[in-house]
Amino acid sequence: MSCLEVNKVYFADVMDFIPKLDDASIDLAIVDPPYNLSKEGWDRFADDKAYFDFTFKWIDLLLPKLKSNCSLYLFNTPFNSAIILNYLNDKDIVFRNWITWYKKDGFSATKKKYVNTQETILFYTKTLSYTFNYNDIRQPYDSTQRIMYAAKKGILKNGKRWFPNENGKLCNDVWQITSQRHKQKVNGKVKKAIHPTVKPREMIERIILASSNENDLVLDLFSGSGMTSIVSKSLNRRYIGCECEKAYVDYIESEGIEIGRL
Repeated sequence: MSCLEVNKVYFADVMDFIPKLDDASIDLAIVDPPYNLSKEGWDRFADDKAYFDFTFKWIDLLLPKLKSNCSLYLFNTPFNSAIILNYLNDKDIVFRNWITWYKKDGFSATKKKYVNTQETILFYTKTLSYTFNYNDIRQPYDSTQRIMYAAKKGILKNGKRWFPNENGKLCNDVWQITSQRHKQKVNGKVKKAIHPTVKPREMIERIILASSNENDLVLDLFSGSGMTSIVSKSLNRRYIGCECEKAYVDYIESEGIEIGRL
């Protein structure tokens, strides 16, 4: 990087931070932006137009920073994601998956619509050539008894005998991962987290393992709790991120991540 050192999260506004990144420098971008749900002041916008003006602005700043083999993961609500997907249809980027994260996040009663239990992750790549380590993110098979039988004798499929992979099945696009706040209960009670929307470590690990290799540079935009940078460091990836809220920056620093300033 010509302007910024890597392996740091910068205490900075995203609109000031992104322009300082070198063009075509990022191997993997994991972006968990505000959702416009009024979780905190940083997640509150005047109206939908103001929110999407903000969203499209940082997207346009970000795209030139991605390498030709870069992968991009965007978190948001299903509604917002549909609008973002439509916006990205006109951009030089390739849609790969609409990933549904089933959060297993407790019960939120509603009698006027279906209960919300999901978030969306849009998976894009910059071009047709990109990293995808599918064997590193295999998942356990659902039917253990059937798989035990198949491991011995195989299962006939389309005239060929199929045997299960000893490392599990290929990862699908519905991720059943308990939310981080429910993973950190104390005596059965949900504990207030440093950040209201911390993403589960195992989910970030899955993304990084799938879409990057050691020493690749991972972008942790809207760092929040710093989970992406923390996991990147543990998996021997380089990382760079930004966060504009002082309380979150202090927490990220307490987790062993160096803080930079523009």
